[in-house]
Parts: sequence; C-alpha cells; structure tokens
Amino acid sequence: MIIELSVKNMAVIKSVTLTFGKGLHVLTGETGAGKSILIDAISLLLGARASSDFVRSGAEKTEIEGVFSIHSGHPIDEIFEEMGIMHDEDGMIVIRREISGQGKSICRVNGQVVTLSMLKQIGPRLIQMHGQHEHQTLLSSEQHLHLLDQFGGETVQSAKQAYREVFEEYQSLMRDKRNMQFDERETAQRVDLLSFQLEEITEAQLQPGEDEELEQLRNRLMYAEKLFENMEQAYQSIQGEERGLEAVGRALSLLETAAGYDDSLKEPLDHLHQVFAQLEDTARVIRDYRDRLEFDPERLTEIESRLNDIGKLKRKYGKDIDEILQYAENARQELEMLQNHEVHLEQIEQKLAKTADLLAEKALELSLARKEAAKKLETRLMAELKDLLMDKTRFEVKFNVRSDEQGIDVNGTRVKPMENGTDEVEFYISANPGEPLRPLARIASGGELSRLMLALKSIYADQDQVNTFIFDEIDTGISGRAAQTVAEKMAKVAATAQVLCVTHLPQLASMADHHYLIEKETDDNETITSVAELDEEGRVYELSRMLGGAEVTEMTLNHAREMIHMAEKVKHTIL
Repeated sequence: MIIELSVKNMAVIKSVTLTFGKGLHVLTGETGAGKSILIDAISLLLGARASSDFVRSGAEKTEIEGVFSIHSGHPIDEIFEEMGIMHDEDGMIVIRREISGQGKSICRVNGQVVTLSMLKQIGPRLIQMHGQHEHQTLLSSEQHLHLLDQFGGETVQSAKQAYREVFEEYQSLMRDKRNMQFDERETAQRVDLLSFQLEEITEAQLQPGEDEELEQLRNRLMYAEKLFENMEQAYQSIQGEERGLEAVGRALSLLETAAGYDDSLKEPLDHLHQVFAQLEDTARVIRDYRDRLEFDPERLTEIESRLNDIGKLKRKYGKDIDEILQYAENARQELEMLQNHEVHLEQIEQKLAKTADLLAEKALELSLARKEAAKKLETRLMAELKDLLMDKTRFEVKFNVRSDEQGIDVNGTRVKPMENGTDEVEFYISANPGEPLRPLARIASGGELSRLMLALKSIYADQDQVNTFIFDEIDTGISGRAAQTVAEKMAKVAATAQVLCVTHLPQLASMADHHYLIEKETDDNETITSVAELDEEGRVYELSRMLGGAEVTEMTLNHAREMIHMAEKVKHTIL
C-alpha cells in the first residue's frame, strides 16, 4: 500500500505531504480546489505521461515522491529482479519523479533511474486507478479471460495447467513437423554436404586427446638435442661427476652415527633417508628419459602433417577433437533423418495426431470449468449490482473460439489452440430492461459504470494481488439511495484493502477512516492548494458543507454528526 505522498511545485500545489494507513481515505473539497491534481500526481508515479504544464508557475521543476510498502513474495519482486532493482528486506519502495520546466522527466525507483516504460510495468502492480473515463483493466476485453480464470480458483487453474502441459508438447511437435518440410533441391544439397563432411571426419580416424599427445611428441622431437643436453647435465649433477647423490649419502652416514647418541635426530634422519631414495628414483627417471630421446626428422615430419590435417578439421568443425567428433555425430543423425525423411515425418504426424486429440480433450475440460465459473460469476455480480440498486441489470460471460482449419478438433469444430486454451471471453451487460446485452467496455452511463466497477472490485478485492485502489470521482451520476449503497460497498472493499477516493458524496465521505480536506487559497500574488487530514469536528463541518452547500447551519451540522454515527455502525457490521 501507499504510505506517504509528497508533492512539490505541481500546478497550484506548492508543497504537500500526505500520510496514509489502512482503510478508506476520502478526499473532498470545493470544485477546482485541486483534488484531481493529487490523483494526477499519483498517476505520474505509476507511469502517466508528463508535460511542462504540471510545473508550478515560477518553479524550476515538479517533484513527486511516493513511499510504498509491500508484503513478502509480492509479484513485483519478479519485475524488480528482471530490471535489476534492489529493494529493502522490510518491503519499502520509493518512487520519485521530477518534471522540468521543459517537460523532461526523470524517474527513479529506490534511487535507481528507470525508463517510463519500466515505471508503467511497476505502477499497476502497486495501485489500481479507477476513474470515470479512464481505460480500466476491468473494462479491457483482453483481461476478461484472466479475470474469469482468477475467479474460477483452483478448479480452473488445475485444468489450465493440465492443458498447458499438453500444449507445450503439441507446440514442440508442430515445430518438428515444420522443420521436416524441406524443399527437395535443398534437401539433396544438404545430404551431399553432410555426406562429404561425415566422410572427411571419418577418414581422419580422430582419437580423443590425440592432438595434445602429438603436440607434446612434436616438441620432444623438435628440441631433442636441447633436452638430451639438459637431461645429461641433470643426471651428472645427481649421480655423475658432481656426485650430488654421493654427498647426500655421506651426510646420511654422519647423521646415522649422530642419531645413535641423540634420539632427537631420528626425525631429520628419516627425512634424509626419504630424500636419498627420491634422488635415486629421480636420477633413474632422468637417465631413462635421456636414453629414450631420439632424433627422427621423418617422424617429426609425419607428426607435423598429422597436426596440420587436424588443424584443418578444427577450422571447419570445432575448436578441439571432441567438438569435431560431436559435429560428426550430429551430422550422422541429421543425415539419417534426411535419408529417411518420410518415415520420420510419418512418426511425427502420428504423435501429433494423438497429442492433438489429447489437447482437444484438455481444452474442452478447461472450457467446461470456465463456463461453470462463468455461471457463478454472473450470479455473484448481479447480486452485487442488486445491492447497488441495479437489480434490473443482466450480466453474461460470452464465450467464443477462433476458427482455424489447421487447428485442433474440439466437438467437431476446428479451433486454434492458444497458450491459455481455445476460449475467447468477453463480459456483456444490459443495464435496463429491454436493452440488448452489449460489451462491458461500451457502457456509457457514468453512474452505471461507477457502480459496475465497484461491484466487480467487491468480488475481486480478496483475490486481487494489488491491495491499493484509487477511485477518482466514480460517484458521478449517483445520488440518493444509490449513493448510500455505493458508500457501504466502498467501505466493504476498504475493510480488506487500502482505498483512496475523491468524492462529492456526503454519504461516501461519512464512511471515511481518514478524511482529507483540500482547499485553495488565493491572494494578489499566487494561488496555493493545501491538504489537511480532518479531526472529528473537522469532518463534521466538512460533511455539513457537502450537505448544505455554501451555508453551514446547526441543522446540517447535526445531520452530519448523525451520518458519521450511522456510518460507524455500518462499518462495525462489515468488520
């Protein structure tokens, strides 16, 4: 949820800082006081486009900062990981946006600069905005399938998972089939090339590690004379004229005599015995190596030729012999597949046919689960709308499929399988008797749209991963009894979520857990908007103003107190 909002030098706002908690937050004030500016500020934090018009006259830039708190395992964690954004273990997120007088914008999330497109991905995961004429997630037909699946719960999700597992296999087989559909001329050319390459590698009779052994042997033959000279000198140093081994033997004899008088010399004596034995072994190894050295120019030429041949193969097929041999194995498999193309294609088509039948079965199971969920959603939504005095409203979830002659057969119809099934879903509604059902996105009445959005949000509030909702004057066109039902429904949503609401309805304002008054003051030099959270008496006075207009009387004050008192009773029953 949003914890704090700070706005500086934005339109008529010079400097405002608001703190928020849980429950229903209501923002009220006279028309033109600047309520919409605060909503615009939050919209900018969520990725809305900025312009220099937002910058307060005489200021260099507009500064907006929002502090948010998220729970552990929040869906935004994955987005942050993809974007490389760090956030504290305590779940605090700080979004800051600056807009210059030239209209340039800088966005930061937890101190890290992000692009506007990145901010647009982050914002909707933190807050859902609901305004009178905005494009809303709930009104987007592309989102209706997701909303239905979300409402369907584990039953639908389980059927969807079973479908997706088969769908992935189906997609893999379709790719294999496409890869098998070769042009005959290209196939013949590919067979010739693979045959030549395989023959070239096979004739070389490569052995793993052969090149490394040959390189060692080549070095030994190339530098045989130098090696012989070094080995001879080393051997003479140990066991020849320099008598290195003899000197160690003499030291060993002396140490043995001394150890007979002092037991503490036994340890160095043992060490010297080991050194003497190792020197003898080393001298023997050096001598044998020296004696094996050969000066064979013909053998060196053979090795050079072999390494040259291997080098040519490396340049063509891999950086070492292992890669060359793996290339040959891959070529052998591809060649076998091309030469037996018809057999392999038939096998793939048989598997594809079986998988398509299974996919159609899973698609039907998923569709049936969705239709069952759709009936429950229709009943639930119409009950919510009845509470909001729209008892004549009809709501229906329409199902459709995308025909595709190359698709799968579901109940005798060829349809296109997609990642989420074969269903296309859209919400339809008729608000008045005698009117035909129309797509939800085409609802035009402000009051109906507001209540419909609130009814949907009431249903999805417990399931929605976003826990903060902002309603910007969604009470347009609502009054009387309908206003009271909207207020009660809003309080119900706020019982499990954080809600910010800009309203002109006193019924809705009376339900507030936190009430903010937005006022505009003008003098000869400037206009400044201020925001203050109201105490109990402040709420009574503001509610009285909303009830009575410009004139506040004792009667309107008493009415306001009574409304707040009754609202507390209603909220108590909700909780």
